[in-house]
Amino acid sequence: MSSRNPAENQLNAYKEAQKEKVTATASHGAPVGTKTATQTAGPRGPVLLQDVHLIDELAHFDRERIPERVVHAKGAGAFGYFEVTNDITQYCAAKLFEKVGKKTPLAVRFSTVGGESGSADTVRDPRGFAVKFYTDDGVWDMVGNNTPIFFIRDPIMFPSFIHTQKRNPATHLKDPDMFWDFISLRPETTHQTLFLFSDRGLPDGYRFMNGYGSHTYKLVNADGKPVYCKFHFKTDQGIKNMETSRADDLSGSDPDYSIRDLYNAIAKKDFPSWTLKIQVMTFEQAEKVPYNPFDLTKVWPQSEFPLIPVGRMVLDRNPSNYFAEVEQAAFAPSHLVPGIEPSPDKMLQARLFAYADTHRHRVGANYLMLPVNCPYRVATRNYQRDGPMNSTDNQAGAPNYFPNSFSGPQPCPFAHKLQNSPLKVSGDVNRYETVDDDNFSQSTVFYRRVLDDAGRKRLETNIVNHLRNASPFLQERAVKNFAMVDADLGRHLSEGLKLHRTANL
Repeated sequence: MSSRNPAENQLNAYKEAQKEKVTATASHGAPVGTKTATQTAGPRGPVLLQDVHLIDELAHFDRERIPERVVHAKGAGAFGYFEVTNDITQYCAAKLFEKVGKKTPLAVRFSTVGGESGSADTVRDPRGFAVKFYTDDGVWDMVGNNTPIFFIRDPIMFPSFIHTQKRNPATHLKDPDMFWDFISLRPETTHQTLFLFSDRGLPDGYRFMNGYGSHTYKLVNADGKPVYCKFHFKTDQGIKNMETSRADDLSGSDPDYSIRDLYNAIAKKDFPSWTLKIQVMTFEQAEKVPYNPFDLTKVWPQSEFPLIPVGRMVLDRNPSNYFAEVEQAAFAPSHLVPGIEPSPDKMLQARLFAYADTHRHRVGANYLMLPVNCPYRVATRNYQRDGPMNSTDNQAGAPNYFPNSFSGPQPCPFAHKLQNSPLKVSGDVNRYETVDDDNFSQSTVFYRRVLDDAGRKRLETNIVNHLRNASPFLQERAVKNFAMVDADLGRHLSEGLKLHRTANL
């Protein structure tokens, strides 16, 4: 057994950990006398309705699955802690940052985006990077990706965009026409598309990639002074990406590569870690920058807004049961704590609703009562009651209305102070189109300055190899957009597509 890795050896490890024989039971706890025979009238007779053990088994089996996530369906999870290494109380009063050395337990889920729950880990796709902090003030979920940007900036486009990443409704196949039609019609996707087809579109598992909150958030300090912020998790293992050929091979030979890699590393006590850093922008600076600081398709230049170290995240425990601790884990940007608030970022504003709503559909109205989701370090005291599968004491005899005169929970002065920090908004109510809001300047910086010559060539090859499967008019439109980034990029893509067409004549 010594040559087997921890994931392969999990059942043997479980067996060795059992000190005594365990009796099988039905779901209501009664011991089961046999597990290999159904109760029938005679050896060849019909099954009896009174065989409650059979009915119990079948009825539960029929209900084992919950709806898979509509995005980020395939993922891996782990647990660990966050430790503060640098003081940022001048910016944020959240208790998890209150002093250097403070540790906060957490859960993490990494994922792909477009594939189903059984899809391959090593596909070219953004990666989800979600962190659940179990703080002294409740749960804070940082629900991000391995990219600091996203494809779109207006949430009304999100359902359509995700449909293009899924399967054609008629053929049930991934469709390059769907993908490139949307991408080429919405040029704000260009920045993220370049990132996707660069080397970082194929990270080598989950340990060797960064994570980003991506959105702009608002931090508030103990004096009620606010600033805007972006969160960055920098991998301490270093960035490591895959060659396309290896990723393609692994998709067939080991489609669970990333899950296996993370599980085995933690089991071998090679605990992965990330350094949390933030960028800070004052409200005054936000008024003066030449771009929309709440635009999810853009980054804040680090030359103007340098990274400030905060702490270190370490993953040191694997899930004891995948369904209980990963599949049922529910991360939502609306799970905020005093000191951390949303900004006017349109995409973030929509996600505040959408994520909690999908959890209520996927897991249930009381999903926050599940052990992996509950704020177990604080007592939940509110005026919400009942609902399906309520697994608590339902707050016993406490009043279920507010205000009341009978010692029901009262608002927190500390939270009240922080949540009343100023945020001025103004403007006429309208539907504002943003399709032409500078879609290319940061894409140009990425192509010319972030990538080296070899990286640019691999980017171009990767785009050609995917785009060549789309209809010719979509190829032309996409190349026209990429030419707005850099004339050389457009020319190289056009030449690559022509070579492919010539080779197929």
